[in-house]
Amino acid sequence: MGQKGFFTDTTLCIGCKACEVACKQWNQLPDDGFQLTGMSYDNTGHLGSSSWRHVAFVERPVPLPTQTVGLLDFSWLMASDVCKHCQRAGCLEACPTGAIIRTEFDTVYVQPDVCNGCGYCVAACPFGVVDRREDDGRAWKCTLCYDRLGEDMTPACAKHCPTASIQFGDVDELRERAQRRVEQLHEKGLEQAYLYGADAENQPGTGGLNAFFLLVDKPEVYNLPPDPVVPTMKGREAWVSAGWGALGMAVVALGAVLLGREVVRG
Repeated sequence: MGQKGFFTDTTLCIGCKACEVACKQWNQLPDDGFQLTGMSYDNTGHLGSSSWRHVAFVERPVPLPTQTVGLLDFSWLMASDVCKHCQRAGCLEACPTGAIIRTEFDTVYVQPDVCNGCGYCVAACPFGVVDRREDDGRAWKCTLCYDRLGEDMTPACAKHCPTASIQFGDVDELRERAQRRVEQLHEKGLEQAYLYGADAENQPGTGGLNAFFLLVDKPEVYNLPPDPVVPTMKGREAWVSAGWGALGMAVVALGAVLLGREVVRG
């Protein structure tokens, strides 16, 4: 079947939110209300159990090098965020029931009929993507339109993106396309352009993302972690630290006993 994923070129995003609407319609997700956050023109705010796509609106008082006009310089950074379908997925590794699986398309899928709502996957996701729904308590997130992939169809969000900001396909091909896009932008003077999470070398804490991004500012500006690490990668270090801690406590206890004996003899 091959490794399928998304390449999101944020420099092409116009913030139309067609991807959000298409995702909700296809997956029959409930609305999030129609209130602005008060922090931007965004009305959904973040990814959640009923928002599997979210377009971030970032208004900066800093112009892009290719857009400087000298008067009221500022720039909009817009990016359609989604589950990253990590090569090393913390949610999958933390799930105790086997509800979260890796599909034949190398995507990460939550089986709603197996999920028991324990929430371990929520804490294990370094991107804060997985969320539990209030009405049933189960975990939900982007499936990369698993049902559409089975019919050889493009995921709804990519299908309805009018600017090709969201591109779907074989991950290896997407990486090559993304690298060429970065080089094109550099030649045009936008030297800040770079790829976020394109592979394990780029992002060792997750082993690389099947849904990676082209950004033109720090990840934090887009509400993305600068150095995400799957919690289980720290497991060995945690056990070693716990062992040293236990050894230290034993030494202190033994010292206290020996010191007590010396005091009694004295």
